[in-house]
Amino acid sequence: MTEGFFRAEKDGITVFVRLTPKSSRDAVEGIAEAPNGRQHVLARVRAAPEDGKANKALEKLLAKVFGVAGGSVAVTGGATSRSKQVRVAGDSAALVRKLKALDLVKSARAEKQTG
Repeated sequence: MTEGFFRAEKDGITVFVRLTPKSSRDAVEGIAEAPNGRQHVLARVRAAPEDGKANKALEKLLAKVFGVAGGSVAVTGGATSRSKQVRVAGDSAALVRKLKALDLVKSARAEKQTG
């Protein structure tokens, strides 16, 4: 199952993320669409993009968001890019429910209307 910004797989999900490092806070903010039409989750971390620190901070943030152990989350694509693929291991149905419960699409629409 693919829903634009994530792909459900047999033993987890892959989330497509646009990461902003060196932010004032760690947060998942919503869904956005790139110029090429692909959707991604918008995430911010305080860590700098050096020596993998921002990627580790993203993994930690998403582990907290999904309520899984830190070892269950790994950046699997885009290690040196702002656009990343992040694998979250676990029961894919439960992870999809948690992702949908975040209501990221609604928060992205509200941001677009006020911004």
